[in-house]
Amino acid sequence: MVRFKHRYITVEIASPLVPDSKPLNLRPKIFHDSVLNKIQQLHGDFGIASIRNGFLTKYCNETTRIALIRARHGPHRFVTSSLPFITKIDKLDVRLNTLHVGATLKHSFKFIQKHQRAYLDSMWSKLKTDEERKQLEMAVMDFKKTDVAINIENIA
Repeated sequence: MVRFKHRYITVEIASPLVPDSKPLNLRPKIFHDSVLNKIQQLHGDFGIASIRNGFLTKYCNETTRIALIRARHGPHRFVTSSLPFITKIDKLDVRLNTLHVGATLKHSFKFIQKHQRAYLDSMWSKLKTDEERKQLEMAVMDFKKTDVAINIENIA
């Protein structure tokens, strides 16, 4: 039995047209397909074939604009080299910044939690009521925003 190593790539999605206080209308499936299309465009069939097995969008939070991608170790370099070239996701102008590349999901989520806590602290000063603050905290610290359907399709 062979053990496959994975890398988890934490990506920040920056959109200059949408203010920071509003969430992006971004589904993990659309994000996933945009990354695959750019890898196809830049690295061709070899790039797609090397990352296809084990490539998943694990997490996508529209409020904090953070996404987590899983790729196999080695071909993850195709993914990380393609991310800066993605300028459009669906009809939205974006810029993708790679924040962290980790070996385990646990450390990637620790990094995301620390990053989102800093985001939450900066946004709290702009909110007026405690109700708005609680809603923002629930949205920011929600780690269950994963589209399971696309992951099941890609595992099989």
